[in-house]
Amino acid sequence: MIRQLAFDLPARQAYRREDFFVSPANAMALAAIDGWQGWPGGKMLLIGPRGSGKTHLARLWAQETGAACLPATDLATADLPALSALGAVAIEDAETAAGHPQAEAAFFHLHNLVTQSGHLLVTATTPPRDWGLTLPDLASRLQAAPLTRIEAPDDALLSAVLIKLFADRQITVPPTLIPFLVQRMERSIDAARDLVARLDARALAAGRPVTRQMAADLLDTARPDTQD
Repeated sequence: MIRQLAFDLPARQAYRREDFFVSPANAMALAAIDGWQGWPGGKMLLIGPRGSGKTHLARLWAQETGAACLPATDLATADLPALSALGAVAIEDAETAAGHPQAEAAFFHLHNLVTQSGHLLVTATTPPRDWGLTLPDLASRLQAAPLTRIEAPDDALLSAVLIKLFADRQITVPPTLIPFLVQRMERSIDAARDLVARLDARALAAGRPVTRQMAADLLDTARPDTQD
């Protein structure tokens, strides 16, 4: 049965489970996150393209576990003992620590501290072997970690996101607009959010409803010129 869970919208940074739409693109990742108590070694890698919903799942997990969430770029200056004392930590955009000795060293120590008796969630766009890590001990530990993936949003997921984004802005759109947008837009949740915001702004400026022609004009304007 398809449910809905959390999307972070500009007007309200909401990460509610009932607002996150489950589709074949993210169902396995959601199940892996829900099964956090059984993670081998107390850790899980969540891999997926930008805008696919990794932050949403990380926030849902943090709400359930009391975990701290921090970007990997903050690791070099983080209070590692305080973080490990929480018993659960989520490190986001983990690949950004690669090539930075202090961040990699902090990542390694935090990994060891947390996984001794707690749980560690790591998000990234690609598996650890592709990050360019220079600390062998960190690379080996992360490459041995269990991994779950979020795929790029499928048509069902993008459609549900667009419907919700328009509804949150109290915008009524023609029934044919959603499939029209899904077939032509960049396939990410971030792109859906941006597209709805720009359509809303254009409709307000023109003083008229959002239409299919308005969407077509906006998408044509945003499309790179491929002509010589």
